[in-house]
Amino acid sequence: MKFRPCIDIHNGKVKQIVGGSLKDLGDHAQENFISEKDASFYARCYKQDGLKGGHVILLNPKTSPYYEATKRQAFLALEEAPGTLQVGGGITEENAEKFLRAGASHVIVTSYVFRDGKINYENLDKLVKAVGKERIVLDLSCRKKEDGYYIVTDRWQKFTEEILSEQLLDTLAAYCDEFLVHAADVEGKAKGIENGVAKLLGAWGKAPVTYAGGVGNYSDLEQLRKLGRNRVDVTVGSALDLFGGPLSYRKILELCEK
Repeated sequence: MKFRPCIDIHNGKVKQIVGGSLKDLGDHAQENFISEKDASFYARCYKQDGLKGGHVILLNPKTSPYYEATKRQAFLALEEAPGTLQVGGGITEENAEKFLRAGASHVIVTSYVFRDGKINYENLDKLVKAVGKERIVLDLSCRKKEDGYYIVTDRWQKFTEEILSEQLLDTLAAYCDEFLVHAADVEGKAKGIENGVAKLLGAWGKAPVTYAGGVGNYSDLEQLRKLGRNRVDVTVGSALDLFGGPLSYRKILELCEK
């Protein structure tokens, strides 16, 4: 299990938010932490520790008056640590190459691939043609309903008809290098991981996958390691001391390297 760092950017600031609270209307989110430092500070920290595969997420839509400020922060991070960070948020086949040229190792995509509630294979093929599957991370962030975990799009606000499953992972693995999965119902709450998601990802284990959501104490890391069969990498956000939380960044690095 590797530690995958994160830099979440909203309204032009590095933040930690409660994922399920995010609303495009009014660019609103319930905030756990707003950093006084810019995104390059965090990218420099991760680079100095030799961390790779972290993700920079733009949490404003392109229609937001804050989008350009958010994008500028993302570019600061990518320029500070070229080739080590992935970037997501509003990625399409038209702008993906721009983010890669700015220093991203991969682009992270959800909404462009899931349209009208289903997988849009035409867009998926366009994306692969534009940048190659080896530069693509598919974000299969999900929220729970009675019959399963459904993929959600548009900053976790819209449910699709697609259920997270080993079959879905098998299908989409042909189009990407790895997966990122936010358990959106627990994202930013630091009250425990989504066990069902962790177990499913660990049972599959055929390609790199990073889990995000709910880690609030060190035992949650061990729970994820167990359920994920040590195949699933982890992101810690709101609970991390870098973002005002109680968990030591250094200790988490040690635990993940164990």
